[in-house]
Amino acid sequence: MTPHSVPFEHISVLSQELMAGVLTSEQGLYLDATVGGGGHSALILEHCPRAQVIALDQDIQALDAARARLADECDRIQFWHGNFSAYHPGDLRFDGIIADLGVSSAQLDRPERGFSFRYEADLDMRMDQGQALTAAQIINTYSERELADLFYHYGEERFSRRIARKIVSRRPLTTTTHLAQIVASTLPAGKGRHRRIHPATRVFQALRIAVNQELQVLADFIEVAPTWLRPGGRIGIISFHSLEDRIVKHHFRQHPLLQVITKKPLVASEQEKTQNSRSRSAKLRIAERVEATSAS
Repeated sequence: MTPHSVPFEHISVLSQELMAGVLTSEQGLYLDATVGGGGHSALILEHCPRAQVIALDQDIQALDAARARLADECDRIQFWHGNFSAYHPGDLRFDGIIADLGVSSAQLDRPERGFSFRYEADLDMRMDQGQALTAAQIINTYSERELADLFYHYGEERFSRRIARKIVSRRPLTTTTHLAQIVASTLPAGKGRHRRIHPATRVFQALRIAVNQELQVLADFIEVAPTWLRPGGRIGIISFHSLEDRIVKHHFRQHPLLQVITKKPLVASEQEKTQNSRSRSAKLRIAERVEATSAS
């Protein structure tokens, strides 16, 4: 099977919890802001036979996969290609909004996308492959200080300065495996074997966040999305690392139109963790749109 023929498959996480927390009307209008392979949208349409869904994704491969999966429901779902922070619903108001911030299995498992160091591939990492900025450009043009700051703030990598120094001394770097080898070689003796994750994991996370401006677009999205909800409508966001979860937690608490439903984030059951290891780091937070005189 060639890389391009790998099917776009993704196991949706925290599905039961998300449906129970966000579906407020059986005949409502729902926004799936990160449709991926269409798993959560399929569940909305299944649970709410008279509901309508608008599904967004900046990854055209994901959008095509969702269209194929939900072809039988084409009269109940509309698709939009783009980042959720750039979406404008006009006069539409939703009964529920969901977003799953995880990188899909299909994206990680397609070598040509350059998200994973498990395969040798170009350093790409673009969710929207129409954009110009790639991971290779960051690695090969950022200064040593800029790289160190990026790895520290977006990857929470404590050896960020050492890694940045080594990368700059070995440039140009063009492949995922070469970068992973460089990162691993910078660790102090004995440190790598005691890590539960691959030494390059945090650096790759930081690069992916920077390439796709993930934290900024998330903050922008949560700032405006509550205005798209009807009073009583709910928003549920699934995050996969502490940087995302912090943003969701803060904005849910501070937004004047939201009341937090989940005081603590919902996490996967032991059964789900056993069935899908990628659910182990997932956290779901839910908030509800409240009445407000300033609502738009």
